[in-house]
Amino acid sequence: MTSNISDTILYFRHLKNKTTILKRHIALLGSTGSMGTQALQVIDQFPDIFEVELLSAYSNSDLLIQQTLQYKPNAVVIIDEHHYSKVKNALSKEDCKVFAGMQSLVDCMTMNTIDMALSCIVGIAGLAPVYRAIENEIPIALANKETLVVAGELMMQKAKEKQVPIIPVDSEHSAIFQCLMGEQGNAIEKIILTASGGPFRGKSIAELETVTCAQALQHPNWNMGNKITIDSATLMNKGLEVIEARWLFNLDLDKIEVIVHPQSIIHSLVQFADGSVKAQLGLPDMKLPIQYALTFPHRLPNAFPRFSFTEYPTFTFEKPDTHSFPCLSLAYQASKAGGNRPCILNAANEMAVSQFLNGKIKFTDIPKIIEKALANIPFSQPKTIEEYLEVDKMVQKHLTGIC
Repeated sequence: MTSNISDTILYFRHLKNKTTILKRHIALLGSTGSMGTQALQVIDQFPDIFEVELLSAYSNSDLLIQQTLQYKPNAVVIIDEHHYSKVKNALSKEDCKVFAGMQSLVDCMTMNTIDMALSCIVGIAGLAPVYRAIENEIPIALANKETLVVAGELMMQKAKEKQVPIIPVDSEHSAIFQCLMGEQGNAIEKIILTASGGPFRGKSIAELETVTCAQALQHPNWNMGNKITIDSATLMNKGLEVIEARWLFNLDLDKIEVIVHPQSIIHSLVQFADGSVKAQLGLPDMKLPIQYALTFPHRLPNAFPRFSFTEYPTFTFEKPDTHSFPCLSLAYQASKAGGNRPCILNAANEMAVSQFLNGKIKFTDIPKIIEKALANIPFSQPKTIEEYLEVDKMVQKHLTGIC
């Protein structure tokens, strides 16, 4: 059985026989984005169980103020310091500490009143605060896949050292996590991550040359933020999930398979040594994996919509098209190479996606830019969070003027 699963079960063993769940104080990192707002909808379902201890946002000060007035956290952090005065003044009558800047968020991860940190921050920005939370022995509910993509080995080593559980929130990794419950000691033959295929499934490279940003943001099944929606359209999202799964479940890359499942009902599967396959099914709604992570090891009733087989009478599967969508192959290659390659992959992708969203490059330029960064930036072996962040800056500098 994989180390993270076993360690997580051991960490929560004192809760397994309790009939009621203990109250949990949550630090919600990235509260104003798609995942953060859905997390608050989950928290709304269980007012007697969850209390919001901290909220953070990058620049959406209006929503952060609104959330603070509703949830009464002990502290809030606005990362973009230009918005600090506005947030501070709006909350001047509230019993709430107001901070600004990324370092402030990192420092807040030493608060001893936090029972769990739910990281919904997009991109490499989630790296430093999650690492500090692990150092401070705060359990992690991880929706920020880039944390393990960029520095998976370092993160998992620190989590093991501090005996801190990392519970996945990504629907695919949550599915794997759920399938592994009760399977301690049973060998995994492979895990199968499902992909929707995005809005351009079946299109040729020639057809992809002319797709627009608006078209790329129309995901057929999921309602997500802009960056992750574009990543889904390029299949980079699945590539990042492959790297995340490698570290989260302590698996070799050849035991991680991707299959396209357009209905997005089977969220992922595990095949065991005897050939048996377990799958986790549900509607394409992130609130379920968020709830599972926040309430683990309990399963609590909620009012969310239920899946019905009669409404989805057909499941289909196909191999991913890595010719038209090479980002998935690039992710496998970067993970296999190790060192700074996954960090380069992630940084180049973040920059390319941003440029595409701003209308600066074509959709088909995204993998070309990533490939160029991987080819031209020297190999290294980062050992600290600071060194990984330096690699990220190096990639941005290298690609300035290229994309």
